Amino acid sequence: MSVGFEIGRVYNRRNDIHARFGGQQQGGIITPKDYPLVIIITGEEGLQHGYADRLRSDGVFEYFGEGQVGDMQLIGGNKAVAEHSASGESLLLFRKTATGLRFEGEMICDTFHYERSPDRQGNERNAIIFELRPLEAISEIVDEQGAPANADLTSLLAKALTAAAAPPKMGSGTPRNVYERSRDVRDYVLARAGTNCEGCHSLAPFTRKDGSPYLEPHHIRRLSDGGPDHPAFVIALCPNCHRRVHAGADGDTYNAMLLTCMASIQPKS
Repeated sequence: MSVGFEIGRVYNRRNDIHARFGGQQQGGIITPKDYPLVIIITGEEGLQHGYADRLRSDGVFEYFGEGQVGDMQLIGGNKAVAEHSASGESLLLFRKTATGLRFEGEMICDTFHYERSPDRQGNERNAIIFELRPLEAISEIVDEQGAPANADLTSLLAKALTAAAAPPKMGSGTPRNVYERSRDVRDYVLARAGTNCEGCHSLAPFTRKDGSPYLEPHHIRRLSDGGPDHPAFVIALCPNCHRRVHAGADGDTYNAMLLTCMASIQPKS
């Protein structure tokens, strides 16, 4: 669930989106002024306007940017999609159906590329294709490996800050994708925490198979897990504290407290 939207449920655009958040009444990209959200809409009718959204075999959803005639430009809604993570904004995908907008889930823009495609008038143009992955595919990077053994914390921080500053780049030859950038931040955060949860300060409850303390990176800046990958907004938590944030009655309050604590754990330069 993301900001009250339930995956698979159908919503009314006017009452459930614009009445709550505002934003553009027309078009497939909605950028509410006062909320950290970018809402995108896909649907079969987009084909007649020169949009051909599709799901790739590797799980990436290719979403056409906005602009019905002529070359698409990286401005407005297109710029908001490309830079949503760096801007701390959740990217929510809806699919248009006969009864309303069905919520597909929260996404992360991995990268984007240009390709030749006909516009609404049938003329060839450069279209922006955003490559999106489900949030879960990015945020669940907790695996059997902990932080690199005997790694230099200063070097790890430098890599993490470089990764955090890298926005999605166009083209198929993107040197570092979201997975890779997220791992650099994750490696530093786990190394920074060492053996103790940065929330409750207790020892990690167990070790991984590689002998490293088991802690989970948690993004605390955005409305939901998987926010901007910057070490000043990612904290290493024990499983109990991590579940408390997401499922506890005081989850929101606890998350706010963790954000306050981050000022001393990792000042944002």
